[in-house]
Amino acid sequence: MDDLNMEVSTEFLSFQLADELFAIEVSKVREVLEYTIITRVPGSKDFMEGVINVRGSVVPVMDLKKKLNISESDTGINTRIVIMELILNDEKVVAGFIADSVREVMSLSPGQIQAPPKLGSKLRIDYSKGILEQDDTLVIILDIERIITGDNAVHITMDTERYTVSDEVPAP
Repeated sequence: MDDLNMEVSTEFLSFQLADELFAIEVSKVREVLEYTIITRVPGSKDFMEGVINVRGSVVPVMDLKKKLNISESDTGINTRIVIMELILNDEKVVAGFIADSVREVMSLSPGQIQAPPKLGSKLRIDYSKGILEQDDTLVIILDIERIITGDNAVHITMDTERYTVSDEVPAP
C-alpha cells in the first residue's frame, strides 16, 4: 500500500443546535458536561451565556445558536455544555458552548468532507470548514476558532483579580 495516497482520518464530535447538525474536531473537546446553571456576566454580548465553575476554574460559556443566528430552543434533558481547550494567539483558552444534544464521535477522512456552499446557507461560510452528508443529513463542520476569534469575537481575560468576557479586542 502506498503511504502517500493514504488519507488521514480525523475524529469529530457531532452535536445538534435546534434542527441543525454540526461537528467540531474531537482534539479540541476537553469534556462534555450535563447542563448546569450558568451565571450571567453583566455587559457581555448576547451570545455569551455567562460562566460556570468546572472543578474550581471559571469557564465562559457561549450560546452558539445566538452566535450563528439559529432559532432558539428550550434546554432539555439532552442539553449539554461542551468544554473546549483551544490555542488562540499562542495562549491556551478553555471555553464552552451549549448544545441541544451531543450525538456521536465520527472518524472522517478529508475526502468525505465537501466545501461549504457559497450561497443559500444561513451559516456564514467563514465559520465552516466543510459539510458532510451522513444518512441523508447534512452535518456542518465548524471552524470553532474562527467563531471565537472572528468579528464580535469572544475575548477572555483572566487573572487572580478579575474575569471579563467581552467583544472588544484587547490592546497589544
